[in-house]
Amino acid sequence: MTAPRTVVITGAGTGIGAACAKRFADAGDRVVLIGRRRAPLEQLAEATGGLVCAADAADTHAWDGIIRQIRDTAPPIDALIACAGGHGLGTATETDDAGWSAAMRLNLDTAFASARACLPDLIGQRGSIVLVASIASLAAGPGVCGYTTAKHALIGLTRSLARDYGPQGVRVNAVCPGWVRTPMADEEMQPFIDHYGDTLDAAYQRVCANVPLRRPATAEEIAAICAFLASPAASIITGAAIVADGGSSIVDVPTLAYEQLTQDRR
Repeated sequence: MTAPRTVVITGAGTGIGAACAKRFADAGDRVVLIGRRRAPLEQLAEATGGLVCAADAADTHAWDGIIRQIRDTAPPIDALIACAGGHGLGTATETDDAGWSAAMRLNLDTAFASARACLPDLIGQRGSIVLVASIASLAAGPGVCGYTTAKHALIGLTRSLARDYGPQGVRVNAVCPGWVRTPMADEEMQPFIDHYGDTLDAAYQRVCANVPLRRPATAEEIAAICAFLASPAASIITGAAIVADGGSSIVDVPTLAYEQLTQDRR
């Protein structure tokens, strides 16, 4: 039986972060729950026994206090799961300076500041980092310039950290989910609900119509991948971007018209 690890999770209040917290806690690990809203963290702490640190993961000064709190109450950090993120809506001409800065802060600065703060412990523990990125790290959707740019940058951050700290035993990987049923994604279904009268389930089916598995992921499925990447079973994997999108990124988009033609001929 392996000894319990100390696992820091940002964006832990909801969605993938909360699922990761439950997954690691169920495995016997100590979880540190970081997020901007205290209420959901405290609720999650009741279920996981986690240490609550209500703070903005992009705030360097906040990390000084978080690290002190961890060292006062737990052994050194063994793993960082960086789930914190947010929107970055609008094309380039629709994105003002404040919107651009917000997209970078929510989706990139949170990961960078978290990794930098945790690395001294991770080096000592020969630990691991998992950055939760997106298929937007690999391709561009419409009207999400800030989000797409920040998520692409997460892959660069993954590779840079893996390159620099691999010799010291630290592994760094990224997970690139497609649609995942989370509160944030639920909000993104609202235009389909409003325009087509879809139910929430029907809206997800609509956006997954050309996904080979024809469904979104659950937060628990993504948490399982994060747990694997942070485990000894993935001991040779570093610098990787693991795609978990139901197959959407393998679809040859120009051939979709031929698929529709075949269906219409039947």
